Amino acid sequence: MTVSTEKELLNLRDEIDSLDQQILKLISQRATCAQRVADVKMAAGADNTQFYRPEREAQVLRKIMDLNPGPLDGEEMARLFREIMSACLALENPVRVAFLGPEGTFTQEAALKHFGHSAVTVPMSAIDEVFREVESGAVAYGVVPVENSTEGVINHTLDNFMDSNIHICGEVVLRIHHHLLVSDVTRKDKISRIYSHAQSLAQCRKWLDAHYPNAERVAVSSNAEAAKFVRGEWNAAAIAGETAADMYELSKLSEKIEDQPDNSTRFLIIGSHPIPASGDDKTSILVSMRNQPGALHDLLEPFHRLGIDLTRVETRPSKSGAWNYVFFIDFKGHSDSDMAKEALSDVAERAADLKILGSYPCGVL
Repeated sequence: MTVSTEKELLNLRDEIDSLDQQILKLISQRATCAQRVADVKMAAGADNTQFYRPEREAQVLRKIMDLNPGPLDGEEMARLFREIMSACLALENPVRVAFLGPEGTFTQEAALKHFGHSAVTVPMSAIDEVFREVESGAVAYGVVPVENSTEGVINHTLDNFMDSNIHICGEVVLRIHHHLLVSDVTRKDKISRIYSHAQSLAQCRKWLDAHYPNAERVAVSSNAEAAKFVRGEWNAAAIAGETAADMYELSKLSEKIEDQPDNSTRFLIIGSHPIPASGDDKTSILVSMRNQPGALHDLLEPFHRLGIDLTRVETRPSKSGAWNYVFFIDFKGHSDSDMAKEALSDVAERAADLKILGSYPCGVL
């Protein structure tokens, strides 16, 4: 390395050190401002003060992505700001979030992606327990999976909305990467048993057929549970994600073994309060139709006539004998908009029952 090159590198490092000091100062100023926001809210004396505002966070992150000059891409910059916002919010009031556990699941990863790593995540053993924690007020929000791009909808999540007054407050789409994980006691050439959740085993079926055709495939309650088993078995491996690998100190024998490279899962954020419009929103509704000819046409016609974009229509058997089917529908826009109000009014006249599950910001990341 020449003298001129060394001098140039030293100058660049000095510039980075100076920028780091400026960034540190600005983050500290932002955190102080967040504390002042908390003081103002507390002084107002309102009951059930909402420190975390999903619509406000979505607006901030969209603006950051729009203003981002590079070279970091917009999503990476938004992730950095989300962590700053998460840490600042923790100074006001740490957000408690229930998720489908145990620790190390993709649902926890989705919770941390949405709320940042300063949130307090609380594992639950079942989806209905996540709903109960939110309904009781023990946590502010919950995170539950709702659909996978290859395996389809998670019916148990949809069924919980039928009997709940919980609101949908947001969504997270998580790219799912599965890894074959082993522990320090695993004999890598003697693997005869592979643990994972049934859906993960299905999503890696072709890879397993090609690489471990004779290994026993054992379905367990979660990928994190699979990671726990592997720590004590010399002839076993687990299929799980990055979070489980880090949490249970496992190493990756093979990476990204999912059969579909674009495999992703959508998660819903649930809470107790409706969310105001953010400017780019989605609405989810539950509709019960009577069993009569043309019922589906009657349900969908108002959306078509008003030009409202339906992004998802799912059908579930009704728990009541008054009708045969319950429709879960997602559409673009907030329920407070004039067009949405007109469409929902028309649907309500034609349906046996209509429940607005929530309007919420479209997933930013």
